[in-house]
Amino acid sequence: MDIGDLRGLGTLVVAIAFIGLAFWVFNSKRNPEFAEARMAPFADEPLPSHAEEQSVVEHPVERSTQP
Repeated sequence: MDIGDLRGLGTLVVAIAFIGLAFWVFNSKRNPEFAEARMAPFADEPLPSHAEEQSVVEHPVERSTQP
């Protein structure tokens, strides 16, 4: 067994793992499990309540005079 055979076996193992993972992810039985994860990029952060908005006072930003 030389290095070429070893590389071929490594490629075969990775290909089988990729195909198995693809079947696992795209299995229709797992659809409910991944439904929330699919929407994660579209989830917004919760908006602050109206009371919290009034308590926050914005101050103008001052630039530094130092180089």
